[in-house]
Amino acid sequence: MSRYIFKMPDLGEGTVSAEVVAWHVKPGDLVQEDQVMCEVMTEKAAVEMPAPVTGRIISISGQPGDMVAVGSELVVFDTDATSAAAGDAPAAKTPSPPPPVPLTPTPQRRVTDLAQGASSEAAGKQPVAAARQTTAASPADANGTGSHKRVMASPASRRRAAEAGLDLTTVMGTGSGGRIEPGDIDSALAAGAAQGAPPSMNARANATRDARNGTEEVKIIGLRRVIAERLTESARSIPQYSYVEEVDLTRLEALRKHLNERRPPAAPPLTFLPFIVSALTRVLARFPQCNALYDSARGVLVKHSAVHVGIATQTPQGLKVPVVRNAESRSLHDLAAEIRRVSEAARANKSPREELTGSTITVTSLGKLGGIASTPMINMPEVSIIGINKAIERAVVVDGQIAVRLMMNLSSSFDHRFVDGYDCASMIQALKDLLEQPATIFID
Repeated sequence: MSRYIFKMPDLGEGTVSAEVVAWHVKPGDLVQEDQVMCEVMTEKAAVEMPAPVTGRIISISGQPGDMVAVGSELVVFDTDATSAAAGDAPAAKTPSPPPPVPLTPTPQRRVTDLAQGASSEAAGKQPVAAARQTTAASPADANGTGSHKRVMASPASRRRAAEAGLDLTTVMGTGSGGRIEPGDIDSALAAGAAQGAPPSMNARANATRDARNGTEEVKIIGLRRVIAERLTESARSIPQYSYVEEVDLTRLEALRKHLNERRPPAAPPLTFLPFIVSALTRVLARFPQCNALYDSARGVLVKHSAVHVGIATQTPQGLKVPVVRNAESRSLHDLAAEIRRVSEAARANKSPREELTGSTITVTSLGKLGGIASTPMINMPEVSIIGINKAIERAVVVDGQIAVRLMMNLSSSFDHRFVDGYDCASMIQALKDLLEQPATIFID
């Protein structure tokens, strides 16, 4: 046997360990080179681990949720197993076909086996007798009565009686040997209704059927663990100041529809998001303290000229924040295409590591579920996050007259250690001004 030991690789950016999220193979499996063996999670992103060689897996290290240090043994292979699998091993003996499965139930089959040597007539009758004996010996506990009265009924009849809350020991069977037939259950239920029987039996049956008991324990691992840790740290260490302002999007909506009717054939439809991101990049040039990262280890606020916008994206794995880099240098249609690309890659769990790191400010939106207002959590080490609520037509006063306008709230949070309340309000007011007069977004 030739052993090959695969160790946890260095995944970069100072990673010293990675969490095992899921195994796709197990000891004894024959895997091909580049076949995905497992998924691990760093503090930055999920990483699929391919097999470095072809061979049979001897052992694996770490269960889902375990941290494995870089350089530690992860998988041990037997690379000689491929030749044995290819035909070096002797041919296996062809197994004989299994005997035909008897049509009688299992208890009858056991009794039949005990009756070997008896005449064929006795062997044919004994299973039936055994089945009846089993039915007779079974107490009526299947009906939940706790009675030991003999009850003979089919499984379907027992199930129907249980759902109706009917005690089968109180039903007179008209079948052979007192067996309860479906018609007997109909008669019993009709008689109970005619006599004004209290509906408690059905009520109890329905209550029992609808009641939900038990618990489920879910181990918090992988992306969900990272989300929990980061949000806990964000809430614990950042004094978050939230500011909500309403914006009239009526003119922006007209422009959006106009541009969508004339968009290039390959361009995705424009939503509000690329307009908001484009306007945000212009506003941040005047408020650089909001486009910044706080390096707590050095006690330094790092202000960025480039605007790398994180797009909060809900995925089947949990919330991810893919990054649109240099949003300030992109055209409107380019922004729309890039937002769509990074979001779809995140949902498909195909985002490379570099697309999930390096944002300088985050935009989060729940679309039609956006509600009236929210208090988004800051994505550390950033100091600002812009929340987009749903757009809805409302009656508002415009120039002294009531008019129907398309209104939307911006709910934003800031790190109050570095962004004063006045600056928070000023920045959002500047953003509002651009969105309400959308032509100014494109004026240098």
